[in-house]
Amino acid sequence: MGDTLNITNPKLSPWVPESWRSFPVKHVPDYPDANALQAMEERLRRYPPLVFAGETRRLKEQLAAAAKGEAFVLQGGPCAESFGEFTADIIRDIFRITLQMAAVLAFGAKVPVIKIGRIAGQFAKPRSSPTETRNGVSLLSYRGEIINGAEFTEQARIPDPKRMEIAYFQSAGILNLLRAFATGGYANLNAVHRWNLGFVERSPLAKRYSVLANRIDETLSFMRACGLTAENSPQIQETEFYTSHEALLLPYEQALTRIDSTTGEWYGCSAHFLWIGDRTRQPDGAHVEFLRGLRNPIGIKVGPTAKIEEILKLIEILNPSNEPGRISLITRMGAQKIRELLPPFVREVKKEGKIVTWLCDPMHGNTISTSEGVKTRTFDAILSEVIGFFDVFSSENAYPGGIHVEMTGQNVTECVGGAHHLTEADLNERYQTFCDPRLNAEQSLEMAFLVAEELTTRHFMKLNK
Repeated sequence: MGDTLNITNPKLSPWVPESWRSFPVKHVPDYPDANALQAMEERLRRYPPLVFAGETRRLKEQLAAAAKGEAFVLQGGPCAESFGEFTADIIRDIFRITLQMAAVLAFGAKVPVIKIGRIAGQFAKPRSSPTETRNGVSLLSYRGEIINGAEFTEQARIPDPKRMEIAYFQSAGILNLLRAFATGGYANLNAVHRWNLGFVERSPLAKRYSVLANRIDETLSFMRACGLTAENSPQIQETEFYTSHEALLLPYEQALTRIDSTTGEWYGCSAHFLWIGDRTRQPDGAHVEFLRGLRNPIGIKVGPTAKIEEILKLIEILNPSNEPGRISLITRMGAQKIRELLPPFVREVKKEGKIVTWLCDPMHGNTISTSEGVKTRTFDAILSEVIGFFDVFSSENAYPGGIHVEMTGQNVTECVGGAHHLTEADLNERYQTFCDPRLNAEQSLEMAFLVAEELTTRHFMKLNK
């Protein structure tokens, strides 16, 4: 067990992987069988790491570049992963749509795009209420596949530590496939561009998007004319792809912490990038205590209820040496509020000299319910928040680091709007999420093209010198 956290000087507080257990903890379930939980934690501690320290350090270096406007982050994937969607096709489609979006964004920003998936570990979700009531029956809330089942039965909703092992092995399988895709030729830039040309042909806004697509085509043709091909330039057919998730289920996260043999430092080996949610970022809470001892890059969600003083305190706790690439602030304020709420945060963080990478999550602040109680998001609101995010950074003379979106490579109907004009009437056709609504493949690519247009128009937010 660790000592009580000294907020004024976190360096005085010793840290060990289990020190979080002596801190107030939220959104971690009460397991009815403590012995079974302990046995599973001990079992996971013997398993190999899912990611490696060297990969994580590489990501941190790239995030440091994004903080200076020398790279742009695309972080995306499902709201929450499902054990039932553990198929090669679904994983491939998420990987492919990320590559397609990244290619377009890279051309618009004129800098490398860092690709981070919300995948291979995004199995736990916080809940606003510990219970759910249907037709007068109250049961424990569904907290994600790693904790309990989505079925509305008493047995399914009991937290089961065996699910951690399923999550571990599914994450290992997903990572194996992602690494194969990233280095085995599937990421060939010319193939990615052909996929994007197919999207442009299908889009009702083909004429608009073809301008950017044709410019990319000309660039690739010029590269080939200069002798740069997949055969002699690995960068054309290979890519780097990182994984991320919310570090919510702390027993699982602790079980997958490892000491790096080359540095002697602790790393969370469940994913390259871990973030603290809007509901668990208490400076004196267990989640902050756990993550402050890891050397991974860390994200902090910043919602409309966040206070500037609290965020500055979190940055000091989690990054007392002000290491570049260590902290990413992921704003999720909503399209209607971002221009009002975000500027003071950017201004104060900059004033205090804190080095952070700013990401925009335009999804969570724009969730609405239809008249029938179905959760959805509008494409226009999502895009509006991204543009508002860019506007704020233009006015504050600072760099926007990237975007964080919930999306899928499948043709679902969960968000309304976009070039194909999905309406509320379309939601029931292929509403497949068991958590929050995601952009489908076409909407995701449309978002990438429109954001790329913004980046091109703004010359990727060149700062005044």
